[in-house]
Order: sequence, then structure tokens, then C-alpha cells
Amino acid sequence: MSISFKVLGGPGEDNALHAVVDTGQSLHPLLFDCGEGCAARLRVSECQAIQHLCFSHFHMDHIAGFDTFFRHNFNRPDQPVHVWGPEQSIDVLYHRFRGFSWNLHEGQQGEWRVHEILETRIKEAAFFTTEAFAQLHERQAKERTRCQPAVILADAAFRIEAFILNHGTTPSIGYRLVESDGRNIDTTRLAELGMQPGRWLGKVTDTAVPDRDSVLVGNAPRRVGDLRKQLIVSRPGASLAYLTDFALTDHDRDNVVQWLKGTDTLVCEAQYRHDDASLAARNHHMTTRLVGELARDAEVGELILQHISRRYTTAEWREMLTEARAIFTNTRFPDGWDFFSV
Repeated sequence: MSISFKVLGGPGEDNALHAVVDTGQSLHPLLFDCGEGCAARLRVSECQAIQHLCFSHFHMDHIAGFDTFFRHNFNRPDQPVHVWGPEQSIDVLYHRFRGFSWNLHEGQQGEWRVHEILETRIKEAAFFTTEAFAQLHERQAKERTRCQPAVILADAAFRIEAFILNHGTTPSIGYRLVESDGRNIDTTRLAELGMQPGRWLGKVTDTAVPDRDSVLVGNAPRRVGDLRKQLIVSRPGASLAYLTDFALTDHDRDNVVQWLKGTDTLVCEAQYRHDDASLAARNHHMTTRLVGELARDAEVGELILQHISRRYTTAEWREMLTEARAIFTNTRFPDGWDFFSV
């Protein structure tokens, strides 16, 4: 299992994050934000495979590319498209859906489920292509404890956590994607026990097979549970966090640090140089130094800076990278921005 990802868009442009969880048997693509031109940077097949679109918030530079995504997926026949976002997500997406004159929609398959992440619950509404998205079908809200963060989605392959951050007049949702722990056969232990690999190992690793079942190892029956204790080793799943357009209070900072603790990769906005900290605070953004301190204190594996302001020159962008690295050494720009590295 693994998580692969790429930041869409270049420096000074709208950015988004495309991630894929690969279990070895299936792929689970996700998209975080959808600014101008971001969806267009994906192949149509990649765009049509995305299962969950997770919005941080709905400022123009984070949703301006949604029409491209919608055009490729409005009548997806195989599974619903899930959209996640902050308060007012259902209203915002409803108006986007209805922003077209619809024809040839009757009988078309296609279902969209919009999830609105609030402090104490997650609201949900469904929309259908065959209805020209005219009807808003409310689903029962899922209550959650008033705490940070919230697990908004969990299945056998991964989970998505959400943290409501402050971006002034609008909340901004930070997301953390966590792969399920891996379960592998310890081949060294297998050899030490004198066991020959075979099809029986498939039952040992298949979590659907109960511990009480037996398998033949050679000519001897063995309990699956006993074999698991002897042969299975676990490894922590990979983790990837996406935070953008936010500012931290002292209280929130402690909570966010604990939430991100040990995350493999943090993809984070770095909108302002630290010399412009007062401007960053006024606009509810982070500076490169503040982001570096967050990565350091959360002990993440690596920090990737994105969503940097076009107000700066290329030379200043290089200085911003240097500024973050002075706090947290393992900092870089996204792949494809390498000519800005120092």
C-alpha cells in the first residue's frame, strides 16, 4: 500500500492536491481543492476516477476550476461523486449545479453527495443528474463530538480527517489522509519455522477469514489465528496532510500540532514572507517561518510549500524556501517547481 500525490498548478497560480491511495488491489484517487486550471492538468481518465473532492473553502482561487471537474463527472454511471467542504457547501454546490441550462439529462445516471463539515455534525445532501440537479435531497446529518479533528470518512484502505481552521470570515478545512496499516508476511520468520510459501498464506493475510479457521500447511492443519501471531507483521500506513489559507491562534496551534504529529508529508500554504507577517495576519494566512515552525513542532517527515503569492519575484520565492528551511530543513517546493530550489 502507498500514497502517491502531486501538487497541481505552478508557483503564483491556483494550486490543488491530487492524491491516490494504492492498496495493491485497488486505487482510490482524491482531489483537494479545484482552483483555476487544476482539474485540466489531469488526464480525463484521472479526473473521472476521483472518488472524493475535498474543498478547503470556496474563495475563487480554490473552486474556479470546478466546472472542468463537473463536466467530466456530472453523469458518472458507476458510483456517486462525493464532495466535502465547510459550512454552506450544500448551497454553494447546489448553485453550481444549477448554473447550467440542462437538456438530455432525463434517464442519465449520476449522483452527487455533498457533505458539509460543521463543528458538531456533518450534513449531507444528494443530487441526481436525471433531475437536472433541481432537487436537493437532504440526508440525515451525522452527529459528532465537538472536538478537533473529525474522521469524516473511513474504509478498509484509508481514512480522511478534517480540522476546521480559521480563515477570517470563512472557515477553511484542513485534511489529513491516512492509509490503513499494512499487514505483511515476515518471510524470515516463515523460513525459521520451516514453512513453505503457498496459497494458504492468502487466507492468513485475508482479514475476512476468522482466526478460528484452519488451513493446511504442508500436510498439517494449523489455526489461522496462531499463524497470524507467528507470521504477520504490521507497518504504519503512510499519511499526507493538506492545509491552506488559514491562521492559527495559540490554542488552535497546539491542537493542530498534535493532530499532525508524525505525519509523513505536510503540503501547506506559504502565502507570505515573514517580513510581511502583519499582512499575513490581517488576511488570515501563514508565513514561511510560521509554516516551518508548525512542521518542526509536529515532527512531520517533509514539508512541501505551495500556494505562494504572485506578489513576489522568483528571487523572493527562493528566499521564502530558504526561510522555511532555516526552521525545518526537509522543506521543498512541489515536483515540477525544482528550478526554484536552492
